[in-house]
Amino acid sequence: QVQLVESGGGLVQPGGSLRLSCAASGNIFAINAMGWFRQAPGKHRELVAHIASSGTPNYADSVKGRFTISRDNAKNTVYLQMNSLKPEDTAVYYCNADIRTALLINNNYWGQGTQVTVSS
Repeated sequence: QVQLVESGGGLVQPGGSLRLSCAASGNIFAINAMGWFRQAPGKHRELVAHIASSGTPNYADSVKGRFTISRDNAKNTVYLQMNSLKPEDTAVYYCNADIRTALLINNNYWGQGTQVTVSS
């Protein structure tokens, strides 16, 4: 079994920063792309940032210049550094990863989500 466990969400004032972490564990052979999505109340889940196994990042236009995605392959962990947070960043943030298991089966996995609230 494979699990993604997120941490780092919380309440922050506008202009503040938060760092999300997502650690993958279980019978993992290799991790390909990893990413962060978010879903605000009444809205569809949207891609926030994505990072390839090579380390190449990709960002939604709404977060470019404010958010930074990174990964530590030795720890099977992906991070999302969020700076200059705005109220519209308020959402549940989900980690996502394309993982090849020890049985050499490719699957896509989701974390349980972590709440980020930006409010004064």
